[in-house]
Amino acid sequence: MSTAFLTHSDCLNHLTPPGHPEQVARLRAILARLEAPEFAGLMRIDAPLGTHADLLRCHPQSYLDRIDAAMPDSGFAALDGDTFVSPGSKAAALRGVGGMIRAVDLVLAGSARNAFVACRPPGHHAEPDIAMGFCLFGNVSVAAKYALDHHGLARVAVMDFDVHHGNGTQALLWDEPRALYASTHQMPLYPGTGRADERGVRDNILNVPLAPYSDGARFRVVMEQHILPAMDLFRPELVLISAGFDAHRADPLAQLAWEADDFAWATERICDIADAHAGGRVVSTLEGGYDLQALADSTAAHVAVLMERGQ
Repeated sequence: MSTAFLTHSDCLNHLTPPGHPEQVARLRAILARLEAPEFAGLMRIDAPLGTHADLLRCHPQSYLDRIDAAMPDSGFAALDGDTFVSPGSKAAALRGVGGMIRAVDLVLAGSARNAFVACRPPGHHAEPDIAMGFCLFGNVSVAAKYALDHHGLARVAVMDFDVHHGNGTQALLWDEPRALYASTHQMPLYPGTGRADERGVRDNILNVPLAPYSDGARFRVVMEQHILPAMDLFRPELVLISAGFDAHRADPLAQLAWEADDFAWATERICDIADAHAGGRVVSTLEGGYDLQALADSTAAHVAVLMERGQ
């Protein structure tokens, strides 16, 4: 088996105003880095468009109608103070959803051991009927619901190590006892959610906030003491990762102090859980990361581990 890598050129057509951190250059930096010889073994696949039925797993029709109406014919439209769309944004966002669905299919069919979906805009801040935090659709939540309902899995775990709490993923999976959502994130920080007492309807939400300037050693401690034991106890049949790389010390939007090696270590430990309970089945999707060099380095470290584990 191998590691599937899903992306699409449509994701370069989601344009944001000059100076916006969620910029086309993010994906270009990742694509350039993953052209290095050590990544030649990736199974490269164009991410398909997500379907209307996929979106309805997490978002009501009224919200989808509002997103359609907001798409501009030219230039930019602001959905809130941080979240902008351009004429190519809807297709780009649908590639993120479709890429996750295709990746789940590949991994569950045994065609790939694991997968990384490099699409933008990201997704973990998108609530059922609110676009925010640069996000339109809940990519990882849609994939979790799809794996549960379409493939009939009993338990799916989502691990989110983005520096910002995935309020959207939490909201979308809050009342889904078949899904475990576990998150490490800086607090205080946007969006202000993610307290340890936010637990979900069946204790299926696990938030472990980190103080500003927490380093990789602190992250490893909370993973070992809280996140990994909870995931192990949950016994997931599939593990999804919201792979945000903005906890890196160089990132301009937050104040954690991780290095690329910390993301590699986390990927190893998450894969250990997948090996123990899910036949190694892991699907990861790009979330944040806004220093281009740190983003490229951290993504490369993450994908390198997936490739090693996918052999």
